[in-house]
Amino acid sequence: MPYKGGYPRATDWRVVRGRYDFAVDGGAVGDIDLTLDAQIPANAVILGGFVEVDTAVTSGGAATVAVKVEGAGDIVAAAAVSGAPWSTTGRKSVVPVFTGATTVKTTAARKIQATVATAALTAGVFDVVLFFIQLPDA
Repeated sequence: MPYKGGYPRATDWRVVRGRYDFAVDGGAVGDIDLTLDAQIPANAVILGGFVEVDTAVTSGGAATVAVKVEGAGDIVAAAAVSGAPWSTTGRKSVVPVFTGATTVKTTAARKIQATVATAALTAGVFDVVLFFIQLPDA
């Protein structure tokens, strides 16, 4: 698509928050929608963000959790709940770290999803906060 002019301004930045809460969402293996109505629009570029673990994620087995928007593990790569980043509370890093190579661009409107694999979860609460812009010429 040809360039139509314009650049994102600081006031064009947007933020979306997704929340996982075992008491609300359960912990079944598969994708769990964390954003309900909030969506990241098509042609948005996710620049960065963080995960805030309020209650450590646990499992009766060897569960893994990943977080995605556009594709598998593009926000947080799959990791065992027995280790980082899920086993302790606090703020954790995400894959997009405000560099061109790590940004994630959406091809359609998307939601934040947690992907549980290997075994079901038995506890946990965390937020995913992502900062993005929508390109004006997309």
